Amino acid sequence: MVTLDPAAPLADAFTEAVSDALSGFLDTQARALAAIDPLLAPLVERARVFTAGGKRLRPAFCAWGYAAAHGELALPEAVVRAAASLDLLHVSALVHDDVMDASDSRRGVPAAHLQFAADHTDRAARGDADAFGRAGAILLGDLLLMWSEEMFRTAGLDAVSRGRARPHLEAMRTEVTAGQYLDVLAQSRHPHPAARTAAGRDDLARLVSTVVTWKSASYTVRRPLLLGATLAGADDAAQDALTAVGQPLGRAFQYRDDVLGVFGDAALTGKTSAEDLREGKLTLLAIEAFARADERGAAELATLFGNPRLDAAGAARARALITDSGALEAVEAHIDREFAAALSALDAAPIAEPARDGLAALAHRAVRRSY
Repeated sequence: MVTLDPAAPLADAFTEAVSDALSGFLDTQARALAAIDPLLAPLVERARVFTAGGKRLRPAFCAWGYAAAHGELALPEAVVRAAASLDLLHVSALVHDDVMDASDSRRGVPAAHLQFAADHTDRAARGDADAFGRAGAILLGDLLLMWSEEMFRTAGLDAVSRGRARPHLEAMRTEVTAGQYLDVLAQSRHPHPAARTAAGRDDLARLVSTVVTWKSASYTVRRPLLLGATLAGADDAAQDALTAVGQPLGRAFQYRDDVLGVFGDAALTGKTSAEDLREGKLTLLAIEAFARADERGAAELATLFGNPRLDAAGAARARALITDSGALEAVEAHIDREFAAALSALDAAPIAEPARDGLAALAHRAVRRSY
């Protein structure tokens, strides 16, 4: 059993307990795949690599949701395993996301599809290595999605608790998939020149806000909080209070992620800060930059944004144009408003003080970060 610490909501004792739960589960799956065929070993190896890191935010919000409803900081082992299953779901989404975005790296190592492609090349195998890599990554993501369900189901929860929490887990999977599809649609829209008119900017901002709400906010904060809370028997009023915390906090988290996608340190984020620029990722930051820049600045940014051959100098110039436009400052102000709304809702929530303090500290870790 691990006990949460309000002063350190992501303390080593908690993150190590999550890691141990994942490692133990994957040990079982490794034996099952080995019994089918040893050639399946790369699937488990990559599952271990990509679940070994990360911020553990979704398990943490689940754990603190449990504490908020239960009133105690000690977590039963079954709750730890249930919370850990959310990271299998998360890595499933990341692996699929990297295929869709043709990303080069994840958590400081080559993305899964590139690792599978390298296997193909190393064997001098027949066919196209990139196609093999994409297929391998899609199947790894599928497997992780199924394993996340299995890990939750076999976590050791009693049937009543599991039944209360399951609707949130099911909604979480639906919402992140729907949000991902909306994100794919969003990426087909270019902010230049659309964001240069008030109507165009508002239309793009509405679409991005919807993506952020369902692909990230609900999936990262709200649903994990509610899943943990319902495991502890939270009533409707408590769930409504945690929703009022989770949605704005989740949006603030994603807007911070989008800022770091352009301005972050690759050594800390595990992804090059030029990747979102090369991809031409439609975010609130991009919309604000094209809306606020002068005509010359917007035109120059349009030649850099979405350029797959963008080099370090071009990325630096794009960052300068974004900053000079006032977009970075505007998005930081937006983050501040969402964050303040979440903290205000947390102050009003009917939960025990130790859990309130822990959630406030976790909120700061999620939003006031550099990685």
